[in-house]
Amino acid sequence: MKFVLKCSALLLVCWQAQAANEAEWQSLFDGKSLNGWRLINGSASYEVIDGAIVGTTKAGTPNSFLATEQTYGDFILEFEAKQTVGPTNSGVQFRSHSKPEVMNGRVHGPQMDLDPSERQWTGGLYDEAMTGWWYPGTLNPQPGLYKFNEWNKIRIEAIGTSMRTWVNGQLSAYVVDPTYKDGFIALQVHSIDKPDEVGRKIHWRNLRIKQTSTASPAEANIFVRNTIPNDLSEVERKQGWRLLWDGQSEKGWRSAKGDAFPTSGWRMKDGELTVTGGGGGDIVTEETFGAFELQLDFQLTPGANSGIMYYVGDYDGGDALGLEYQLLDDERHADAKQGTDGNRTLASLYDIQPRTRLMTNVGLAPKVGQWQHARIVARSDGSVEHWLNGVKVLSYTRGSEDFKRRVAASKFKDIARFGQLERGRILLQDHGDEVRFRSIKIRAL
Repeated sequence: MKFVLKCSALLLVCWQAQAANEAEWQSLFDGKSLNGWRLINGSASYEVIDGAIVGTTKAGTPNSFLATEQTYGDFILEFEAKQTVGPTNSGVQFRSHSKPEVMNGRVHGPQMDLDPSERQWTGGLYDEAMTGWWYPGTLNPQPGLYKFNEWNKIRIEAIGTSMRTWVNGQLSAYVVDPTYKDGFIALQVHSIDKPDEVGRKIHWRNLRIKQTSTASPAEANIFVRNTIPNDLSEVERKQGWRLLWDGQSEKGWRSAKGDAFPTSGWRMKDGELTVTGGGGGDIVTEETFGAFELQLDFQLTPGANSGIMYYVGDYDGGDALGLEYQLLDDERHADAKQGTDGNRTLASLYDIQPRTRLMTNVGLAPKVGQWQHARIVARSDGSVEHWLNGVKVLSYTRGSEDFKRRVAASKFKDIARFGQLERGRILLQDHGDEVRFRSIKIRAL
C-alpha cells in the first residue's frame, strides 16, 4: 500500500511539473487570425488557412515579413513549418528590427533559414541584411532532414549570446554572438526573380514561445561559431578548444628565427594581433602539434599577402617551411595569378593545390577589409581540410600519391618529404603587408 502511495505521489509531482512547464508557453498565433502580427518590408500575402499562417510569393516585391508586434529577448521558440508549390527559400527572423534610420526600415537581424532547395541549409543562421551567414548549412550538413511538402518541427533557442536551432529534433546550428539582445519574430516570404516562382507557399502553425533565461545543456557535437573576439564559450571548452593567443600578450609565440618574440613588425592592441609589414619576420608557436583543428579570424588590407603555415619544422638557417593556408587579396595581389590553376589564391594550399570555387552567390565571398574566418582540420590519418567562412574549399591527404605529385610540380619539389612531419609548429607569416588576426583557437584531435 505504501509503495502504491509513493508511486501515486511521484506521478502527481511529475504531472504538476509538466503542467507548470506547459503554463510557461505562450501562443504566438490563435489559429484563426493575424492578431498580434504586422506586415513589413514587402507586400507578399499572408493569410490563415486551416489553422496555419500561409505566406505566398509575389512578383515585384522585396523580402516580406509578418512580424510580431511584441518584442522578445531570451526565449525558446517552437513551431512547425511546411513549404509547398515549389521549393522556395524562406526563414524565421528573431531578435530582429525595422528602423527608419537603418536602411530605410529594412528588416535586419538573425534569421533561421528554411531551405528545401538542393543545398538543404534549413536550420542555418543568417544575419539578414547585415553581415550575412554566421552558420551556413555546410558547417553541419543534414541532407534529407527537412522534408518538402511535409510538416517539420523547428526549435530556436536565443538565450544570452547563444543562438541554437533544431530541425526535427536534430541540433542544426550553434552560434555565439552578442550583437542582438531583443527584437521581434517574423515569418519571411522571400523575394523572387522568375515568373514561375509566383504563388509558392510557406506554412507555419503551432507557434509558441517560452520567455526564459534557462537554456538546455550546452553540450554539442557540432561546430560552434563564436564571433566574440578571443572568447571561449562553455561549450567550446567542453569540446577541447583553447586559445592559442590570449588576446593581449606574446605568451606562447616567438620569432621563427629565434627564441624571443620580434621587437618590431608586430602589434598587439585592442584584442588584435597585427603584422604591420615592418620587417619583424614570421612568428611561430612554442608548442608543436600533431593532429589538430585550428580556427582564427583574419582581416586583409587591400593588396595584402600572408599565410598560416602548419607542420612547420624548426628554423635551419633558411626560410621556415610548412604547409600553407594562403591569405591573399586575390583581386589586387599579383601572386593570385602565379603558380598553377590558382594554387596561390586565398585559402589554397600554397603552390600545391588550389581551393575549389567560392560560393560567391550566397554572400560568402571573401571580404577584404572585413573579418573573415579560416579553419584547418588536420587528422591523424593524414587528411587535411581548408575552410573559408564556413565552407570547406579544399581537402587532401598528406603523403598520398596525389599529394606527392602536386609537391613534385611545386616550388617545394627539392625538399625531401615536404609537408610530412608528424608534428610541427603553427606559423603566422610576415610577407611585408598589414594583416590582422584574432580569436586564434586550437584543439587536439
